[in-house]
Amino acid sequence: MTDAASIFLVDDDKDLLRATRQTLELAGFSVSAFSSAVDALAALTPDFPGIIVSDIRMPQIDGLQLFDRVQRQDQDLPVILVTGHGDIPMAVKAIQQGVYDFISKPFPADRLVQSVRRAVEKRRLVLENRALRKASEQVRDDLPLIGQTPAMERLRHTLRQIADTDVDVLVTGETGSGKEVVASLLHQWGRRNSGNFVALNCGALPETVIESELFGHEPGAFTGAQKKRVGRIEHASGGTLFLDEIESMAPSTQVQMLRVLEMREVTPLGTNEVRPVDLRVVAAAKVDLGDPRQRGDFREDLYYRLNVVTISIPPLRERRDDIPLLFGYFAERAAKRFRRDMPVASSAVHRHLQSHDWPGNVRELSHFAERFVLGVEQFVGGASEPKPADLGDGLPLPDRLDRYEASIIREVLDANDGDVRRTIAELGIPRKTFYDKLQRHGIVRADFAPSDERG
Repeated sequence: MTDAASIFLVDDDKDLLRATRQTLELAGFSVSAFSSAVDALAALTPDFPGIIVSDIRMPQIDGLQLFDRVQRQDQDLPVILVTGHGDIPMAVKAIQQGVYDFISKPFPADRLVQSVRRAVEKRRLVLENRALRKASEQVRDDLPLIGQTPAMERLRHTLRQIADTDVDVLVTGETGSGKEVVASLLHQWGRRNSGNFVALNCGALPETVIESELFGHEPGAFTGAQKKRVGRIEHASGGTLFLDEIESMAPSTQVQMLRVLEMREVTPLGTNEVRPVDLRVVAAAKVDLGDPRQRGDFREDLYYRLNVVTISIPPLRERRDDIPLLFGYFAERAAKRFRRDMPVASSAVHRHLQSHDWPGNVRELSHFAERFVLGVEQFVGGASEPKPADLGDGLPLPDRLDRYEASIIREVLDANDGDVRRTIAELGIPRKTFYDKLQRHGIVRADFAPSDERG
């Protein structure tokens, strides 16, 4: 939003400096005014969050020299140059060298404000993408449960506290929140990490199979049992057994599982031999097993036997400050995996990251990051946005122009947060024409408004 945008304004003409400052402040910008480039450079800091607007003709250091020095410090910092000398060759050279915009005096106030607004948006996106890259670089591949929010700090602390104990643990959390990651960490950080980590999804196996999977069987125990099979529980002896979606475990199997937890022994199918097991059990559930309405036919005594320590993983929507960090990490990982360059995230991507509820939690975010890197996540503010590759190879020229026109309208709407007046002024078309084009291209203006205005 422009009300937080910071502008360095440089002009040796004090009257023009005061008038231009007033124009920009009335437009909602925060302006720091300098009468010389020397003073502006002295105040400029790394990762300065704003942009620079400077006159060209100044003593000591002129605007072009100021631009050159700014480029050495930060090539992505937009600089707008203003001159009273309509020097076309100078303007062309400046734009070629990377000057964001070149404005000749006298100029309408709207001309400067529109240019500043676009430059500020560009700067904001640059800094947001830098923050994503920096965050992802700080995350090592061996650092689990990525997040800097207090909830994640507490979660990691709790895991460290109980990892080296033999206490059984019940992990609760929504789909995709990282329950298996938590179970794996309890194993890795504990004294049983030299043993096996055995994971079993109780909801993925039919009732006729799960008993054999858990307890094992001897040859001839049932039709098709031709050789001995060591069950998952016995295989996990010395390590950790992770039972995911335990709420879906069949009632008959629950009875047997309760005995395993109490006696630490198993009896494979087809034998009366009792085999001791030494293991930690970590169970995970998507529902609150302590609530009888959600527990259903899950045994209450098994719940209390598992509920020695309960760890609850917060959903992603309750720790939104971790989303940029996670997205940056997943996107960098996907770029390496797919051997792609890391794309620049648009304002629409950032808005989606913060406004979406993420019902699939971390898993959904990870998949979103992969689609982003592959270039198949096509939207702006919820609307479809044609990519350059989608502008109509093989289509007739009028159709290609239509697609390109729609992409420009979406881009300008996005840059202006859906503001119709600013968008029309920037596009340079009548209001009626603008609304006709929205209807023809199926563009919904409200999709580009800030999330707090969309409700």
